[in-house]
Amino acid sequence: MTDDTFPRWRKSRRSDGASNCVEVAFANGGIIAVRDSKDPTGPVLRFTSAAWDAFIGGVTDDEFDRVGSPVQ
Repeated sequence: MTDDTFPRWRKSRRSDGASNCVEVAFANGGIIAVRDSKDPTGPVLRFTSAAWDAFIGGVTDDEFDRVGSPVQ
């Protein structure tokens, strides 16, 4: 996957210098891509707009277990 497929990759402003981040890009046709910032030439996950919206909604609504939190 080349960077010209997804012309602008974005990383959170809250990222630190440790590169423990994901980057997100928005492409034509409503495709959203996610990759590991440590491996920009590695695999890219692609999502439809509907799937991305559902994921963001789940994060916003706290539907996912937090890393390191005990499961109830």
